[in-house]
Amino acid sequence: MFDPSNLYDVLVVGGGNAALCAAISAARDGATVLVVEAAPKFYRGGNTRHTRNMRCAHDAATDTLSGPYSEEEFFDDLLRVTSGNTDQALSRMMIRESKDMLNWIAEQGVRFQPSLGGTLSLGRTNSFFLGGGRAMLNALYRTAEGLGVDIVYDAEVVSLKTSRGNFESALVRHGSADLDIRAKALVAACGGFESNFEWLKEGWGEIAENFLIRGTRYNRGTVTRMLIDQGVTQIGDPTQCHAVAIDARAPKYDGGIITRLDCVVFGIVVNQQAKRFYDEGEDVWPKRYAIWGRLVANQPGQIAYIIFDADSLEMFMPSLYPAIRGGSIEELASKLGLDPVALSETVSSFNKAVIPGRFDHTILDDCRTQGLEPPKSHWARRIEKAPFYAYPVRPGITFTYLGLKVDATARMLMADGTAAHNMFAAGEIMAGNVLGQGYAAGIGMTIGSVFGRLAGRHAAEAARAGTVARDATTPVLEDV
Repeated sequence: MFDPSNLYDVLVVGGGNAALCAAISAARDGATVLVVEAAPKFYRGGNTRHTRNMRCAHDAATDTLSGPYSEEEFFDDLLRVTSGNTDQALSRMMIRESKDMLNWIAEQGVRFQPSLGGTLSLGRTNSFFLGGGRAMLNALYRTAEGLGVDIVYDAEVVSLKTSRGNFESALVRHGSADLDIRAKALVAACGGFESNFEWLKEGWGEIAENFLIRGTRYNRGTVTRMLIDQGVTQIGDPTQCHAVAIDARAPKYDGGIITRLDCVVFGIVVNQQAKRFYDEGEDVWPKRYAIWGRLVANQPGQIAYIIFDADSLEMFMPSLYPAIRGGSIEELASKLGLDPVALSETVSSFNKAVIPGRFDHTILDDCRTQGLEPPKSHWARRIEKAPFYAYPVRPGITFTYLGLKVDATARMLMADGTAAHNMFAAGEIMAGNVLGQGYAAGIGMTIGSVFGRLAGRHAAEAARAGTVARDATTPVLEDV
């Protein structure tokens, strides 16, 4: 049972996948662990609640994966989506460690479903959680609690006491009380700052007001800011993030996966001027879907419209909201508030440029446009069968990449070039080490689970080392 007067071995800040992997790993290594989650219990788990899958390297097909996915292929995919903007040594280590993660996660009670087919084309590379992210979280919480991990909800860290890379205590606001929590090691696994609009505006400017937050409203980056201010090295660009195109009718927060649109490759995307602005068929969707949030963010009003026809209506996972329908392109344009003549001309020009081929949305097929700018490189089919449909989309921010620099043990690195003694980070708060830009489906969960397990194990080691040091009268870690 939680006792704020205890001196814990490991304090874990956060309540999602990375935090739970850290807590379980530390507890299995013999540490006493406290998890403080800022959200109420119903909303526990941060963005993990909205996830479905994770991407791990593996050598052969399994009951839940349709084929092998080598370390080199994973690394090549990561280089492609980030354009090389990644810590390559750290990323290779993560990919190597990911090979064991599916087994380890399953040992913690998480169950996976058979390999997934359909429009996402992820059956070979990604394992899908049976019951989704919330079921995965529930399994991890059950395991953590069974190992004796103390968990406190509605517990926000409002200040940290550190000294030269040495964590001493955290002031945690719980109800009407501010509790001074002491621990021998800290794991920060409390997400990005995507719900902090003032921080988003520092990078994006006022257009950030039009962004929608796909996940939790509790990820405000408070602990990230504290740690940077206290000497931890900052990594990443404040404008880089996992940003996808989601239904513009989604709520400001917590819309989750059911508001994402997977239909870009089946039609065209236009802005408020009814003009196309990017190649909708550039690459297979799981490798490129996360570019569309940023693309839409750079359009007037931060809104765009996916246009398609009756032939494509049932080829993708729909949004929570119904598609907007029109008997003609002009009628559809009027319902969207677009210029009917301009949209009709855009669709007509696109149709004339289509070079028919053998349509196959699972590969880079030969259906393309010719003489059109921007082109549609694959999956180009004429938009001509009524009725016509559209989804309005806005940038949906999943998590931010600016965060804390870490080493291969998940230990925070200080601005003076040293490694922290007993401070570790896992998950979105350090994702910028791997994701300088771009995204590949499921890699956020890979980062969280791999670095969470590492952080927990090494935090437990640091706690033991601190105890030995104190017994030897060497003040490596000071009691408060």
